[in-house]
Amino acid sequence: MPVNTDKTDISSTYKRKLYSISDLSKEFDVTTRAIRFYEDAGLLSPLREGRSRYYTVRDRTRLKLILRGKRLGFSLNEIGEMFRLYDAEPGEVAQLNHILDKINEKMHLLERQLEDVQIVMQELQEFRQQCRERLEQMIADT
Repeated sequence: MPVNTDKTDISSTYKRKLYSISDLSKEFDVTTRAIRFYEDAGLLSPLREGRSRYYTVRDRTRLKLILRGKRLGFSLNEIGEMFRLYDAEPGEVAQLNHILDKINEKMHLLERQLEDVQIVMQELQEFRQQCRERLEQMIADT
């Protein structure tokens, strides 16, 4: 079914394939304000009927990617750039190389962060063991 370009008069058949802002808010445990913020940033583009917003499957997928990207440390600008590159005409070698460079940079950063987390976890485990041994010693001395 073609989408009405003025985003009004959405048929009830089409609405069954759409999500309200409340639906997405509940599903992804984010506030409606956050979803509207992503819309204002140009990352989501819901259909409108009067004052109501209807989000497509594409918007739902994008919201999921936005939230995942943020958890991984991507900025909204970086996420938007990836969306723009994805939406561009296929076969753009420079665009694909650019996005691969961004992905590689992020992967290297995450690998370093993972190493740091592993080191801190080991130090915490050692400190926890020292605390337990000290506690056992204190109990034994009483």
